[in-house]
Amino acid sequence: MKKFILFLCFVLAFSTKAISKETTYNKEAFDKALSDGKVVVVSSWIKYCTSCASQMKVLNKAKKDFNNIEYFTFDVKNKEIADFFNIKYQTTLLIFKDNKEVYRSIGETTKELIYEAINSSI
Repeated sequence: MKKFILFLCFVLAFSTKAISKETTYNKEAFDKALSDGKVVVVSSWIKYCTSCASQMKVLNKAKKDFNNIEYFTFDVKNKEIADFFNIKYQTTLLIFKDNKEVYRSIGETTKELIYEAINSSI
């Protein structure tokens, strides 16, 4: 019985994190942010991915801490967007500056390293 309760808590924890994920990327807003000279951060996620949720938590905080970044997310199962960015895995993080990609990582969830990547792009 204890194992079942533990398993249930485990599943519910994943489900809760999955609910907060939504696709915010759209091509027009992405292009406008780049043309406005903003640093653009794009991250990919997939349902039930805890590392995605961890990365999104850091990026949501970064969005508040850095006033000139634009932040977009998308479900990696969206083939059109994934192909556009050449992304094959969830928890992929891209940073763009001056209309070009300046940073790419897969699976990075550490606040210090993500902030360092954003700072080096500003």
